[in-house]
Amino acid sequence: MFKSVLVANRGEIACRVFRTAKRMGIRTIAVYSEADAHALHVREADEAVLIGPAAARESYLDGAKVLAAARATGAEAIHPGYGFLSENAEFAEAVTAAGLIWIGPDPSSIRAMGLKDAAKDLMIQADVPVTPGYQGADQSEDTLTAEAARIGYPVLIKAVAGGGGKGMKRVDDPADFAAGLASAKREGAAAFGDDRVLIERYITRPRHIEVQVFGDKHGNVVHLYERDCSLQRRHQKVIEEAPAPGMSEAVRAAVTGAAIKAAKAVNYVGAGTIEFIADASDGLKADGVWFMEMNTRLQVEHPVTESVTGVDLVEWQFRVAAGEPIPLKQDQIKLNGWAMEARLYAEDPANGFLPSIGRLDHFVMPEGIRVDTGVEQGGEVSQFYDPMIAKLIVHEDTREAAAARLVEAAGEVEVWPVKANAGFLKRCLEHPRFVAGDVDTGFIAAEEADLRPQPSNEATLAALTLIAEAAAEQVDTQADRFSPWGGHPGLSYGVRLNAAPQTTAYAQIDGVAVSASVAPVETGWRGSEGAMAQVGFDQVQAGDRLFGYQTLDDGFVLFVDGEARRVTRHRAVVGAGAGAASDGSLRAPMPGKIVATPVKAGDAVAKGQPVVVLEAMKMEHALTAPFDGVVESVSASVGDQVVDGFELARIKSEA
Repeated sequence: MFKSVLVANRGEIACRVFRTAKRMGIRTIAVYSEADAHALHVREADEAVLIGPAAARESYLDGAKVLAAARATGAEAIHPGYGFLSENAEFAEAVTAAGLIWIGPDPSSIRAMGLKDAAKDLMIQADVPVTPGYQGADQSEDTLTAEAARIGYPVLIKAVAGGGGKGMKRVDDPADFAAGLASAKREGAAAFGDDRVLIERYITRPRHIEVQVFGDKHGNVVHLYERDCSLQRRHQKVIEEAPAPGMSEAVRAAVTGAAIKAAKAVNYVGAGTIEFIADASDGLKADGVWFMEMNTRLQVEHPVTESVTGVDLVEWQFRVAAGEPIPLKQDQIKLNGWAMEARLYAEDPANGFLPSIGRLDHFVMPEGIRVDTGVEQGGEVSQFYDPMIAKLIVHEDTREAAAARLVEAAGEVEVWPVKANAGFLKRCLEHPRFVAGDVDTGFIAAEEADLRPQPSNEATLAALTLIAEAAAEQVDTQADRFSPWGGHPGLSYGVRLNAAPQTTAYAQIDGVAVSASVAPVETGWRGSEGAMAQVGFDQVQAGDRLFGYQTLDDGFVLFVDGEARRVTRHRAVVGAGAGAASDGSLRAPMPGKIVATPVKAGDAVAKGQPVVVLEAMKMEHALTAPFDGVVESVSASVGDQVVDGFELARIKSEA
């Protein structure tokens, strides 16, 4: 076994690999960009090397700099994690040419499965069922348009070198094909340096089923059962589970058998995932599952497989890379219970899921479950990298118990001032359709109305209790006014004099005015609804529930069901959010690069029509017209780098 490993990655996956390496007594080496100088993965490593500026192309994607760091630190092996260089065959070759151990598959396997079009052809030869579509060499717009018509709408345009939802566009109407094609090509070129695409039939009720496979240098290949990753938003996985709900033994045998065939077809070594698309219109059937692609690396969602099999997949990667055989035979790998994982993203579900960046002044994760993260309180969420900040993983005896535990965990997340999707995750997990196992990749879009934030009576009571407690601390019985209490300046309180002690509290919760009378009782404060409420050091109890809170200069933040609810003094709120102002001003919701301006000054636009397309955090974000009108101005050009809040365009109403 090698004695040292360099992880050519950052964040959560670097920290994850380090944990196993340290348990095995292997020295750990990190690389980092200037933006990550104070990152958690840098501090957790035994040694760390700066490899360049914040931009990934000048640091984490620069293979020569990574190899230089390995040579300088005496690293014996390189683990690529996922993303960045993990599926770069040229980098894998450079690692082995430098005399280092590459913890991953042979470069020939990466090449064989790295391009979706070539991989589909190879799978057809290996007798693995594939989705109907077009993966030809002719990339002209006319040919692709004709092939889409032949396949039949809706179709899915996919970057051949894509992954993670980048360069992937669903098109339902032939009139939208050209725009979808152009966007997919731009994303493919930006993310992978390759703008070629393929086209597939879009399955109307698709489920995403994938199989974890593992091969060694002795010709052994095993599977570690399946995962269901159907809960997705914009082709990005949100919640994953193992095993897949509704999976019969017959279908499991068919899909795992196909996965083994696929891995053997490329002489696969190491950890890999064969992804399938299944038609869920009438339950899972053996003849209704098709090969989609292979990821020749460790997956983000690997913890759910580890949970149900008891296998440390990173340890297996180390052992197989060192030349050892796979530690277990196929009949020794057993399923045990049910595991679920939810991806915690720094994004704002209330604002179109736009990524959120900045300092994590408050970052509290649930206890009693597995949490894989690469950030901590006081750290930064950067505009330069993926917005995933943590993974919440649970393992229980049954699916029902796992879902219930993950609901509880998502509700305990506290993140501020960076926005996070914990409340959204909780609502997904407790939705009746999800609880029943009735999931497909269109679930989130179809149930959007139910997944929006809902008003919380408990939040109101807890917030007002905090305010009332503050008021009580400052009441002067000889006067009708008092000063704001230390942690909550600017909040409004009223006190009834010459009457039974009672306090009326006024505030705004996320801009909505609320008020209630709360009377003192022996152990705390009682709300007008009759529910008991008490204040602790950093928690407030309302009824039988506890909520965390964080004081601010102008109020405080209350954490309710995974949501950060800002409580401020009672006042009117004016203005509109960046990106879709009611006055027609379209402002950048975050720093980024302009990649398209589909309209110009003087053009008529309809509500919802794209006006400017911004690229940030590895994805494109279309800013759309807030109402029907005429483009008054476009202030940004393609290629411009813009700051948060910059006015990109202005729309004038026709009314």
